Amino acid sequence: MAIFELFSKRQKALRGDVPDVYVYDTLPHALKVQIIHIWTDVLGNNDNYYDQYGCGPNVRSAYEFIVDTLCREYGMFQLPTAEKHRERMYLNELANYLLQVDDVEKQLDIVELSFRYIDRCTRDYDYLRKQNASENVDAAVSELNARFKEHGIGFQFVEGEIIKMDSELLHSEAVKPALRLLNQKNYHGAQQEYLSAYEHYRNGKNKEALNDCLKSFESTMKAICDKRNWSYQKNATSRALIQICFENNLVPSFWQQQLGALRSMLESSIPTGRNKLSGHGQGASPTTVPDYLVAYMLHMTASTLVFLTTAEKNLV
Repeated sequence: MAIFELFSKRQKALRGDVPDVYVYDTLPHALKVQIIHIWTDVLGNNDNYYDQYGCGPNVRSAYEFIVDTLCREYGMFQLPTAEKHRERMYLNELANYLLQVDDVEKQLDIVELSFRYIDRCTRDYDYLRKQNASENVDAAVSELNARFKEHGIGFQFVEGEIIKMDSELLHSEAVKPALRLLNQKNYHGAQQEYLSAYEHYRNGKNKEALNDCLKSFESTMKAICDKRNWSYQKNATSRALIQICFENNLVPSFWQQQLGALRSMLESSIPTGRNKLSGHGQGASPTTVPDYLVAYMLHMTASTLVFLTTAEKNLV
């Protein structure tokens, strides 16, 4: 459904009373309610849920799957909001849990899981028996991301994942294009590693995030080599892979210093590599990697992946 620019919203914008810094530690009540409205549009509402002869079975199965998945992962038999001594109504159980749970990570679990189901399982006419079902799903995802932005919440739903967003410009110009370009069979491993880097960053695991940035960088180059039948050692480092890409004219030679600098930053940011951090410990003085550096490296990596994959697409 379209987002309406109500009078009150326009007045807030005129006064400058809009969030200019992203928030990550809570989802406001109004946003949760808006998310439930989106569910009723595309997952199904109460009438759909109880429709015995139409789409009811699809809708009940959808909400049941989401609730059961959460219960299994959280080690519960039912969510705390399940009605006692009555047949379970999964739509209400899920909606009330989103409204009541305080842990923002669990709130985001619910949003991510429900919208992943929406994105992957409700695009056919048969689900709700609505025309333009796939377009409605795209509109639902767009509305979710617009609502996040409207409330100043620093997350977006991209390619089936909730990812942390630090800069709107960098996010739209680097991260989203990178995930779209990596959403191909050849780059599946690199995509998973980049998403893993974002997940580690979201959870405060900064060293692991940087490590996965490096893995994604290397996996992308290996995927390009495989696609182009360029030979390389399976244990090749980023330095060797960069050299192979240059030798095969993937990018002009004057970019060698730029890509080499990225490799150096990624590797040096995990002070002396994975072995000394994870294999042998870090000694009496823990090494720390600041959030702002990880955010910078995530965006730098995304920009480089866009550059490499686009260069491969345009290589004669």
